[in-house]
Amino acid sequence: MSDLHLILANKAYSSWSMRPWVALKAQGLAFKETVICLDQPDTGAKIKAFSASGKVPALQHGDITIWDSLAILEYLAETFPEKRWWPADKKARAAARAVSAEMHSGFAAMRTAMPMNMRKTYTDFARTEAVDADVARITAIWRYCRENFGSGGAFLFGAFSNADAMYAPVVTRFKTYGVPLDAVSQAYADAVLTHPALREWYISAAGETWVIPKYEFKST
Repeated sequence: MSDLHLILANKAYSSWSMRPWVALKAQGLAFKETVICLDQPDTGAKIKAFSASGKVPALQHGDITIWDSLAILEYLAETFPEKRWWPADKKARAAARAVSAEMHSGFAAMRTAMPMNMRKTYTDFARTEAVDADVARITAIWRYCRENFGSGGAFLFGAFSNADAMYAPVVTRFKTYGVPLDAVSQAYADAVLTHPALREWYISAAGETWVIPKYEFKST
């Protein structure tokens, strides 16, 4: 659908932008994209030209604008029901929505201490207890989904779904900051990282020339 227009921020840094972009790519939907660099004098004005919220991502579809990552994913599932956005099974679908909403609203310690940076890796990043608690909960979610609903494929609910789009930026964070994972979680992370949509995002992020100092950490 060429009338889908996704407005997003730097691919090197914007975890929220990654989520609907990856979901759209994974489902094979065509869309136009506009990338706006964060933390520039005109960033706010550029974003507000598309969305009154002043935040990205935002999706425009005809005369409809949706300005939140999870809301975008739900809108896409409603608008293109022939695609596999959520698991078909009711119990699995309920779990997928629950873990997606938990990602949407939680894990502030990890987000603050480990901002997304697709172009860097750190081998000796020091995590706090609060970050480790977030990591423990996230990997528990991954194991639960894989063990209870993941028999049909390599992702949380077998086939790639919106739940994987929600956790994809976390997978990249764990890679960037060298977070050790249990075997089940590592296998899941590897599946996400090798998905064609993630590979394409990595290539685009590597090609960006913008550098925002607050997202760039020196190895400790």
